Amino acid sequence: MSIVKQMILNADEEVRYLTPGEIHALQNFYRSGTERIRLAKVLAQNEKKIVERATQKFWKICPRTPSNSGNARKTEAAMRDIGWYIRLVSYCLLAGNEKPLEEIGLIGMKELYNSVGIPLENVRQYMLCVKAEVSAMLTPEDAAEVIPYFDLILQVISSPGAPYFQNNGRTDWQR
Repeated sequence: MSIVKQMILNADEEVRYLTPGEIHALQNFYRSGTERIRLAKVLAQNEKKIVERATQKFWKICPRTPSNSGNARKTEAAMRDIGWYIRLVSYCLLAGNEKPLEEIGLIGMKELYNSVGIPLENVRQYMLCVKAEVSAMLTPEDAAEVIPYFDLILQVISSPGAPYFQNNGRTDWQR
């Protein structure tokens, strides 16, 4: 949900007009729109390069992983997923907040990876590689706008969840 929709819904729920502070926040949101769009375009135009470079870095850190098992389908799926997270971050930039990640990308993320036997630590390491690639290609100012969304993904991956055991701790790719 965009900041605009969020403010309007909040005001309407409270049966009031937007406050001067909310109007000022909206003005800032619109002023920063060109920059947010530019950053979303940078991510979109560089997604393939980011994913490829991050994948190579990840495989150096985690050589024994489903995406590096020689199974092309698993490699393509992992790279597709990472590209999807980059796209979600671009949506966050356009919305001006983390709602697209929270509402689309983070719900059930850990459960999904657990259910298909992907170690969460591998996902975390992969995302750290993506974050490093994105940081390296952006100016420090631009990175300050983009990186918090990757940090949110990392936070969710790293947060403890319900224990999950599959195949006595072994997955298909380890056999």
